[in-house]
This record gives sequence, structure tokens and C-alpha cells, in this order.
Amino acid sequence: MQIATPYLMFLGDVPDRLAAKTAYGIVDWRPEWCVGQTRLPGCAADLGIPDLTIAEGVGRGARTLIVGVVNAGGVLPPHWIATIVEAIEGGLDVASGLHTRLGSVPAIAEAATRHGRQLHDVRHSDQRFDTGKGTRRPGRRLLTVGTDCSVGKKYTVLALEKGMRARGLDADFRATGQTGVFISGRGVAIDAVVADFISGAVEWIAPAADPHHWDLIEGQGSLFHPSFAGVSLGLLHGAQADAFVVCHEPTRTTMRGVTHPLPSLQEVIDLTVQLGRLTNPEIRPTGIAINTQALEDGEARALLEKLAAEHGLPATDPVRFGVEGLVDRLVAEFPA
Repeated sequence: MQIATPYLMFLGDVPDRLAAKTAYGIVDWRPEWCVGQTRLPGCAADLGIPDLTIAEGVGRGARTLIVGVVNAGGVLPPHWIATIVEAIEGGLDVASGLHTRLGSVPAIAEAATRHGRQLHDVRHSDQRFDTGKGTRRPGRRLLTVGTDCSVGKKYTVLALEKGMRARGLDADFRATGQTGVFISGRGVAIDAVVADFISGAVEWIAPAADPHHWDLIEGQGSLFHPSFAGVSLGLLHGAQADAFVVCHEPTRTTMRGVTHPLPSLQEVIDLTVQLGRLTNPEIRPTGIAINTQALEDGEARALLEKLAAEHGLPATDPVRFGVEGLVDRLVAEFPA
């Protein structure tokens, strides 16, 4: 699909920043595409870009309204429909990463037909996937895995892509979620793929390549999360990862949306190796990525030093402190 830019970001009335992580990801990595945000009363997220009405967004050149939110089940709240219809009537296409198809809402479908606007459901793909085969294929692959959802797996691989390319390495970000697809213009929202075909879809995203090419595959969920472990396992097997980076947010005590406690980093490393060996017996951890946004600078640096010493792996906050150590480890572990 070709989504017209620039974007007007729609946040609805989400209760917190994490619920708008799709919008934040687009603004962080494609700020030049975002003319402003439109919000409903009570919205607790703020992208730090101009608040605009639909008409003002169109006046500033916006061509697509992005429904930049996530929620449990990926549903479209009924009280958001009027804003989406207003955008269509104002001349905007609409793109969404929710599970609810825009065209399945009669008012939205009718408005789009009447005004000749495009509806893009990024979470849904017309591509047909085979079941995963687990057969070794050339090329190198890195997967980000997590102690929980929304801990920085996407940001880590995007930062790695930038850092590895700066070092002259052949590396590409491979999107497996709706935000990543908005950012990269390609990929598949893995959580919308029928379960039997998840690993096959990842094999399609990261196919056979030059032996020294790196596919940097965006992880999803956590092997320990009772809601999403199935998606995480399918990703791990389809990625056939040579390397993985463990991502973590250190201030959480329970996993997002459930009451289960977070696993330790070592538990994630051990289980990822155990399960990942099914499709790549040589899988290994090559780094730790910590989201230190809630920590002061000194506290963050001390935590990273402690974790690096405990696990014998480079530890960093990829956004705050860069990925040089992670790239160094990959170069050392996988020489050209």
C-alpha cells in the first residue's frame, strides 16, 4: 500500500503515552511527515507537535489521518468514528493500525466511497503466507526480544539499522508491527497473521540474502507474556535469529495489561536460546537494551554498567546513549 504523506496524527482520548506508541514512533522516526496532532477531550498523550483541527491539518498540507493508537484487541472506539468521518469529508485518506478494519464501519466506508478517499488498514495484509519451514537460509538475522510489551524492541532495531549502516554494514530494518510498517513503508503486522502462518510470514519478511547482509527484525510481545507469547514464539522461529538483543524497562513490576511479574533478563536469555535453537542451533545473545527514560542520567549509567557486568553483554539505552557497543559486539561475533 502507498500511504500519502504528510500525516495528521489522531490520538483519540487515549489514557497514557504507551497507548499512543504508534504515533510516537512515527513522530520520532519520521518527524518530517507529521504536520500536527488532533485529540479528543481527556487525551493524556501529547506528541509535542501542533494541536490542529481537521481543517487546520488539511490547510497545512496533510493528506492522511493516521489513527496512531494501540489498545487491547485493536478495537476502534465508537466515539472516534465522527472524527474519522470528518477527516474523510475534509479531504483526507485514513490509515489505521488497529485490528478493526476501517471499511467494516458503515459510516466510514460510506464516507470514503462518497468522497473517493483511501482507507488503509496497515494491520491487515493481502499477502498469502506459507507455513514456516525452519530450513536454514543464507543471510544474518537479529531479533529483539523483551521482558514485556512496549519496552523498546522497535526503537532498538531502528537505532541498530542507523548505527550499523554508519559503520558500512549491510543492514535493513524489518517491520513486524503496524508502527514499523508506517515508518518503513513495508513489513507485516505479525499479530494479525493467522497463527499457523506466523513463522512463515517472518521467513517472507526476512528471506534468503547475501551471507553478510543483516535483517534486523522487530520483536513483538514477550515469551513470558500470557497474552502474546504465541506471537513472540512464532517470530523467534521464523526469524531463525543468529543474534538477539534483550529489551527491558526497569521500573515495571508487572507485565503490561496483566498481573504477572516481569521475568528476569537471564530468564529471557535462557528461554530464547532454548526455544530459538529449534530453527537456529547457533542462536546467541549479543546485547541488552534498556529503556531508561524514567531514570536520571547517573542512575541509568550505573544500571547499564551493572547489567553489562552481570551478563557479560554490552548494555545500553539505544536512544539515549547510542548503539556503538551493540554494533561492536556484532562485528566481533560475526566477522565479515
